[in-house]
Amino acid sequence: MVETYGWDKNEALKIWTYGPENVGANMLVDVTKGVQYMSEIRESCESAFQWASREGPMTEEHMRGIRFNVHDTVLHADAIHRGGGQIIPTARRCYYASLLTAEPRLLEPMFLAEVTGPAEIMGGVYQILNQRRGVVCEEEQLVGTPLNLVRAYLPVAESFGFTAALRGATAGQVFPQCVFAHWQPVTGDPRDPTSKCA
Repeated sequence: MVETYGWDKNEALKIWTYGPENVGANMLVDVTKGVQYMSEIRESCESAFQWASREGPMTEEHMRGIRFNVHDTVLHADAIHRGGGQIIPTARRCYYASLLTAEPRLLEPMFLAEVTGPAEIMGGVYQILNQRRGVVCEEEQLVGTPLNLVRAYLPVAESFGFTAALRGATAGQVFPQCVFAHWQPVTGDPRDPTSKCA
């Protein structure tokens, strides 16, 4: 983390957990300095983080690509008031509040669509991809054949009926194949009721 991403070494040594399920794309980092009782509440903070990262505040879906830093805590001196029953719900709400104030974005899954067909009907392929928010990333001619291969990123939400639309636009001369490629942010603010992604 220090060499590849330029992290502070002390912070890299104080990563508490990843989530959800201890392996996800989110992390909880203790960046406190001189705060008492942190070792006592660590397990509760981690449990709350797993819960929060598994059920995000906006869609109750997994979160992705978020780093939560614990900067400070004010804890009761009596150990009975630092148990999981008090810490877990409080920490979870704190994670949610920090996420909602940090300009969150929704992510949508993207397919890598590979469409194979004759070069003369590729205009119809491009038309269908444009109608469905597809972004062409590569086109190549398959050596030794009269076929072209088009690779494009296509939102999964736009993929329903994609094969039928392609076959209709090209008289059944193309062969599409879609596989999951990556997650991509949806344009717009999900907290804005006038936004398309709200």
